[in-house]
Parts: sequence; C-alpha cells; structure tokens
Amino acid sequence: MDILKLLLIFTCIVAIMKANKPLYLSIIAGIIGTIILYKINPFQGAKLVINGAISRQTIDLVLAFYFITFLQRMMEKRGHLMLAEKSLSNLFNSRRVNAMAAPFIIGLLPSAGAVLIASPIVDNAGGDYISKEEKTFITSYFRHISESFLPTYSSILLAINLANVDMTAFVLGMIPMVVVLFLLGYFFYVRRIPKETGLERSNDKMKDIKNLIIALWPIALTITIILTLRIAVHLAVIPVIILSFILNKFNFKEIKPMFVSAIESKLIVTTIVIMSFKEVLTFTGVIERLPDYFKVLPIPSVIIFSLIFFLGTLVAGSQAMIALALPLAYATMPNGGLSLMILLMCMTYIAMQVSPTHICLAIVTEHYGTSFINLVKKTMPILIFFVIISSLYSYIINLLQI
Repeated sequence: MDILKLLLIFTCIVAIMKANKPLYLSIIAGIIGTIILYKINPFQGAKLVINGAISRQTIDLVLAFYFITFLQRMMEKRGHLMLAEKSLSNLFNSRRVNAMAAPFIIGLLPSAGAVLIASPIVDNAGGDYISKEEKTFITSYFRHISESFLPTYSSILLAINLANVDMTAFVLGMIPMVVVLFLLGYFFYVRRIPKETGLERSNDKMKDIKNLIIALWPIALTITIILTLRIAVHLAVIPVIILSFILNKFNFKEIKPMFVSAIESKLIVTTIVIMSFKEVLTFTGVIERLPDYFKVLPIPSVIIFSLIFFLGTLVAGSQAMIALALPLAYATMPNGGLSLMILLMCMTYIAMQVSPTHICLAIVTEHYGTSFINLVKKTMPILIFFVIISSLYSYIINLLQI
C-alpha cells in the first residue's frame, strides 16, 4: 500500500506541475495528499508542516540562500561575473568551456544559491544557440557534479562516516564517474554551442588568471572557510560579504538596495514548503519501510539497495536516505566496501537531479522561467546512461576488491 500511496502522491505533484502551476503549489498538494492518504490527524499534520518550516535545516537553507544572493548582487555590481566569463574566454577561447567550467567551479560552493551566480555566465555562453530549457539543464547539471563526490557536501561527509570508507579512496574512486558526467553533459547538450567566442586570443594568460582570481575570490574564500571551520554556509558568507564591502570599496548607498533585492520571496516559500513536505513524509515512516518491500523480490541485495536509494532519494532527498538506509545496506552487505559506496552515491546523486524535493531545481527553473517537468525530460537520457555506466564501474571495482 505504501508504494501505491507514494505513486498517488507523486502523480498528484507531477499533474499540477504539468498544468504549469508553481512548484510550491504542487508540493503543497503533495503535503495534503500525504496527510489524507496516511490518515494523519490534521492538527498533527499542521504541527509537522510548522516544524518543517522552522527547523534548523530550513532556517540554515533560507539564510544561506539569502546571503549567497546578496553576495551575487555585490559581484554583479562590480562586474565580477562578467570578468570571470571574459577570463575563461581568454584562457580557453571556448563558449563550451565557459558553459561547463563556470557552474562547476561555482558549484564547489555547497549552497542552493550557487546556481544563480553561475546562470549569467551560462546565459552568455549559450547565447541564442541553445534554448532556455537547455540553459536551465546545463546550469543545474554542471553545478551539481561536485555534489557527487566532494566532502564539502554534508551528505557525502555523512555517507563516508556511516560507511566507514576512506575519504581519499572514495574521492579518487569517483573521479572516473565525474569524467563520465562531464562527457555525458557535453555530448547531449554542450556540444550544440559553437566553440569559438568571437574574441581575439589573449596573449597575456597570467593577467587572465589574475582576473579570474579577482572575479571568483569570494567563492574560493567561502569554500575555504566552510572546509576549515566546518560552519554553516551563511556564517561563512557573512565575513566574505564584509571583506568584499571593504576591498571593492562599496558605499552604503550601493549596498542598501541589496538587502531587499536579495530576498527572493517565491524561492524562499518553495524552500520552506519542500522542507515541510519532507517532514511530513518522514513522519509516515514510509522511507524506513521501503527496504522491507524490496527484500521479498528474488533479486540480488545490491540491486535492491540501488533501487531503494534511487527511489528513496526521489521521495525524501539524499541526506535522509543516506542516514536511514546506508547502515542497513552495509549490514546486509558487510563486504560492500568502496564499490558499494560508489554505486549507492551514484544512485543518490542522479536521483537528486530529478527529485521534486531538490531545492536547487526549484531555484534554477524559477530563475529561467522553465518548468520542472522540462528539466526532468532533459535529464532523463543522461540519467539512463549514468545509471548503466556507474553500475558497470561499481561491478569492476568490486571485482578488483575481491
């Protein structure tokens, strides 16, 4: 019955999205559907929604999004994003490199707001050669590649600790999959962009590197603070904003409008609604029960857990799925080692790229004025290829482990 209920809930969400309604309305319908189908007391349901809306994780997300957007406004004001694009163009003289490298580098920053910093560069690189749906995909896809393997992301750090897998071994083991992700993104979409930028080749590469550092130092410094101090994203961004104010010689007249323009109300509402939906779903206990439904199937445990991680991530997001199911996966397959970790993280990563609970997808589709459904359609060919390739790669790693 749980599987049927989940199908009904997500069918409702998709149906409303296909009617071109905002994502937050679709998720609200999902919340109402979950409360009805699981017969949750309305007062309990309201309490869960409020708890999800005011949880520490939600507040951290909203604050991170606000301060990242504020930093973006400062970088735009001083022309740093365009300087980054020009520097990349001078260094590589390739629109394609700009479209891939900018979101990937900016995506090293573990925040939902990173897609908004990358989007202007992808816009200019893509020009009129690709559709806004393709720009949406490229910005989101390449921004998230670092999320598949870097321990700057809490989900990866949590998984490494729960699985007791060596961090360096995992990162190195994932590098071939990172290359695969770049190649798939290039083959399906980026190669449609003409390579040439139309600019003359630069003769001063050192100057271009220096300009790239000037343009992107706020991102690099934020990442460094997060990695070294292990603090929340918004706490890391605040000192960077202050330093940028001083170094880039802002005055209060320039800064004042940014306090308001950094508030993206629709995106904040969407974030809060998604977090409330996750709270309600977690309360039902359906995620914990998923393994029991798949255990009865006459298929190997590794395939069962691949399905659990993929479908569970679609429903509840990567962090919840990792926390709930990874210990169970290693208890079932104690010799899984690195190969199992790579496989399950690949399944989790690619599922997040089509999950309606993924905040970044709501942000990037809202920014480009495209639909979540169109983004999923663009992602599906890559998803299929990546699932096949990562499964084969994990199998090879497993053979080498034995």
